[in-house]
Amino acid sequence: MASLACGCATQADKPPLATGTLAAAGLVDVRSLVPDIAEDIKYAGSDNFVGAPVEGYEAPKCYLLRPAAEALQRVELALRASHQRLLLWDCYRPARAVRHFVRWGGDLADQRTKATHYPHLDKRVLLGDYIAPRSGHSRGATLDLTLMQCDAGGDHCEPLDMGTPFDYFDPLANTDSPTVTATQRANRDRLRNAMTHGGFRNYPFEWWHYTLNPEPSPDTYYDLPVR
Repeated sequence: MASLACGCATQADKPPLATGTLAAAGLVDVRSLVPDIAEDIKYAGSDNFVGAPVEGYEAPKCYLLRPAAEALQRVELALRASHQRLLLWDCYRPARAVRHFVRWGGDLADQRTKATHYPHLDKRVLLGDYIAPRSGHSRGATLDLTLMQCDAGGDHCEPLDMGTPFDYFDPLANTDSPTVTATQRANRDRLRNAMTHGGFRNYPFEWWHYTLNPEPSPDTYYDLPVR
């Protein structure tokens, strides 16, 4: 969901790009490349750790910079040979959505999603430890996803058991957590192997989080609404 804050001063400290269009920024709808890719864009609805639609998500769509979208297309098509498919939860994330996360993190009275997303943590530790003021998702080459197993016809796909739900604030979500079962660890490895082969690197604190390596636009953050 969010990377650990580093406090580093880089070119990324410049304001996010907030004018123009997604197309002009080079962000493409992944479904323009894979029309039937499975999506459940969490922040466009209320099934997320905020418990409400997130600012900047005006449509449940996955946008990525074209090199990342094309790399994802190759991963998806390669998996289909084994009757597996990806399920996308989040892709490009406007900077205004991250600001929404920070506001939510500071509202200690709002505990609606604690049982599902941070059952073992005090909400006060989420800012900084789990929710940073900037997210790599806003650079257009990071996404959150899981792996599904389908039947022999490539239909009736079910997400594999990864040991935690998406956006679970807990060490159990670390990709190499020693406390998940052997089956859950194997499923995480299957996802990581497929994504690594496609040119993505995993964020080790979140089994679902992947970034194209190298990033096409490592110093530019975008704040254009998903629509």
